Amino acid sequence: MSTTTTPYSPTFLNEASIPKFSVARYDRMVTDGILTSEDRVELLENYVVLKMPHDPAHDGTIDVIDEALRGFLPKGWRMRCQETVALADSRPEPDLALVRGHARTYLTRHPTPADVGILIEVANTSLIRDQRDKARIYARGSVVCYWILNLDERRVEVHTQPSGPCDSPAYASVVNYGVGDTVPLILDGLTVATIPVADLLP
Repeated sequence: MSTTTTPYSPTFLNEASIPKFSVARYDRMVTDGILTSEDRVELLENYVVLKMPHDPAHDGTIDVIDEALRGFLPKGWRMRCQETVALADSRPEPDLALVRGHARTYLTRHPTPADVGILIEVANTSLIRDQRDKARIYARGSVVCYWILNLDERRVEVHTQPSGPCDSPAYASVVNYGVGDTVPLILDGLTVATIPVADLLP
C-alpha cells in the first residue's frame, strides 16, 4: 500500500466530439432521443466527449468486481453498472457505482453525490482520463470515494477527501493498494468489508 499525489490537468477539453452544452440541454438531447446509447458519449465538464473503447479485459473486470463486492453491500445499498450520475456540470457513466436505494429509486432521476458511496472506474485504455479528468470531476462534485482499478499496474487507487468546487478540485488522499493488500469497502463511514485486491483484478 502506498500514498501518491495525482495531477488533475485536463486531457479532453480541446478534443470534445461536439461543442460545449449545458447540463439541461444535454439532458433534453437524451430525453428527446437526439443522443442514444449508440452515440457512446458522456457529458464531462459541459463537453460531450466520446467514451473510451472497451476491450474484454475491461468489461470482464467489471464482472469480477461485481461478483467480489455485491455480497457485501448492506441493506439499502445497490450496485449500478455504467449508468449515469448527475453532477453539476457533468453526466459521467462510471463503470460501477455503489449507491443508496433500491431497484425503483432511480426511475425518475439519476443518483447525485449525496446518493453515492463509491464510484469505480476500470482503467486500461482510459487510465489517463480516469486518473486526471474523472478524479477532478468527481472531486469537484464531492463524490466521497472514487476507486480506479488500474489494470496496467494491477492495483486499486482509492481517492478520498474530495475538495468540492474550487479552482483546482482534487482528492486530498490517494492510496494505492497492490495485489498483496486488502482494500476497505467503506460506506457511510463504516468499513463493511475488506476485499483482497487480487479478488478485484483479472
